[in-house]
Amino acid sequence: MSNFYPTKWKTRISQMALTAVRPLLRRFPNAVLFYRYLREGYPIFAKPKPTLLGFRLAGDVRMETGSYEKMEVGIVEKCLDNVEVFVNIGANIGYYCCLALGKSKPTVAFEPLDANLKLLYKNVAANGWHDQIEIFPIALSNRVGLIELFGGHTGASLIEGWAGTPEHHRRLVPRSTLDTVLGDRFRGARCLVLVDIEGAEYAMLQGAVRFLAQSPKPIWMIEIQGAEHQPSSVGFNPDFLNTFHTFWSNGYDGWTVEPTPRLVIRDEVEAVWTTRQNTLPVHNFIFVEANTTPPHI
Repeated sequence: MSNFYPTKWKTRISQMALTAVRPLLRRFPNAVLFYRYLREGYPIFAKPKPTLLGFRLAGDVRMETGSYEKMEVGIVEKCLDNVEVFVNIGANIGYYCCLALGKSKPTVAFEPLDANLKLLYKNVAANGWHDQIEIFPIALSNRVGLIELFGGHTGASLIEGWAGTPEHHRRLVPRSTLDTVLGDRFRGARCLVLVDIEGAEYAMLQGAVRFLAQSPKPIWMIEIQGAEHQPSSVGFNPDFLNTFHTFWSNGYDGWTVEPTPRLVIRDEVEAVWTTRQNTLPVHNFIFVEANTTPPHI
């Protein structure tokens, strides 16, 4: 919670207040839900501050101070230097969008959570990038319509029970597919697709058949979890193997996102799936056209 308050003293007061009322909130789930919505909306009043990356941003102290995902930021920067278009699926409050816009990359963002969207709008506007980004207030999946979104902030997910999210912390959001929204408009352009959608990756890829196959092949940076954050009733990611196979069957190689990247071997992934023992050192991966070197090496 402290990551979403603009000053330390407000954070301490909020934590003390929450501790005092927590027993009462547990007795009244609707009150908990109201509190969560109130907490999610609070950061919209924060003022954008200069970051070490050269843009202004509000809404998360880690992002404002440059302590958020340092290694990943460096890798995304390298990838951005090798592409023409940035597509951010699960854009949150716009940290990586601002990074791309600061490099003058046309940017497309998808973010379904209203509280995040308001900060995304604010952060883009604070840097004067009104005309350089397209923002779609939807979730991406394998079909169009409505779907429930669980949780909030950086942990919002289309997966019920993701990371222990309470059952009542949910809302309806619109959804579509990447192919429906973007079609073939970026065919011929070099794209970086950054995906951070908390367990819903495979469904999104099922709705991105044409985008996966386009030429040149996009660079994809995506999270693929094993047992981490899965609902208690699931245990291990049921789409783990299918997510990797989707990329392999479309002519991609997978690489680990770490200081010394390595090629992801199919036999290892299949062994992880069979044994449910994850030997992969990371949960973030970059997929590039097969037999090519990824930008982060």
